[in-house]
Amino acid sequence: MILTPIPREELGEVLDQFMADLPDSLSRRVFARIRTTSPDRAAGTAAEQHRQAALAVARSFGMPVHSDGAECAFNWDGAALNGNTEAYVILHEAAHFVLAPPARRRLIDFGLGPGPDTRDRDAADCAAVLSPSAREEDEAAASLLGIVWEAELGQPALASFLDQNWLEGLGRSAHTHFAAVLESLRCRRLLEIRLCAAPDTATAGHRRAAATPRTAVPG
Repeated sequence: MILTPIPREELGEVLDQFMADLPDSLSRRVFARIRTTSPDRAAGTAAEQHRQAALAVARSFGMPVHSDGAECAFNWDGAALNGNTEAYVILHEAAHFVLAPPARRRLIDFGLGPGPDTRDRDAADCAAVLSPSAREEDEAAASLLGIVWEAELGQPALASFLDQNWLEGLGRSAHTHFAAVLESLRCRRLLEIRLCAAPDTATAGHRRAAATPRTAVPG
């Protein structure tokens, strides 16, 4: 949920300000790519193509996926991913998977406590192992990594950038927060991950990953 909604007619000016405030070339380059994508979620056939591409990425990292139609109380239950959700959610969970050490990959919601889509919140609370501050750091890293991947896949990364409140604190801390989280991903070499995505013609029954990998950050 966007904490401070931005009128669409003001969005270009706001994004210009954010870009101007960014402190380094890496953050400007990454944000420039995010900005080229749509601020609106895909619908219909395009949304399904995006979902299949996101599932291919998740599988390429070794994430099992529950079968279509399975009842899932969590996006990640410690064993498999709920694939019956939107592409940006799948990529966000894949980012959590990549960020988590092996022990946390075996926990409900990666030991972070319940997320917005968690149905069994008590079970997720019981599985939580990180402090509130560590959870916030992990969520920020997963959010931005997922957005970087959306941009690389040509999906509406800007929509996620807005929805996940990366412009909150514009003119104060938004630009430094973005740059700091991005630098943490760079230091962990997570911006070098090469994605394998499903082809645009993917359907629910066609999940073969494309043979050509792509790096997440230009240059």
